[in-house]
Amino acid sequence: MKALGFIETRGLIPAIESADAMLKAAEVTLVERTFVKGGLVTITIAGDVAACKASVDAAAAAVTRMGGEIISTHVIPRPHETLDGLIVKHVKEDGEDDEEDD
Repeated sequence: MKALGFIETRGLIPAIESADAMLKAAEVTLVERTFVKGGLVTITIAGDVAACKASVDAAAAAVTRMGGEIISTHVIPRPHETLDGLIVKHVKEDGEDDEEDD
């Protein structure tokens, strides 16, 4: 499984800004966004470790520049395969078909 990167912000606009910065900063894939009560939004990306770290750092800088509130950031370098599909949406590996399993 690829590395996972996370940023949690307060509010949707900072979350959108962070997702945009993450995708522009490095070769990563947007895995999901999660809305939590209290206005918290978590953006999850996947890619290689260096790309995830660069993307999370760029997202944190972008949210800070716009005056948004960052709750937390984190990168998991080698997540256990049990997390794939259970905790976060299935992350496609290189060469894996884009078709959904029925």
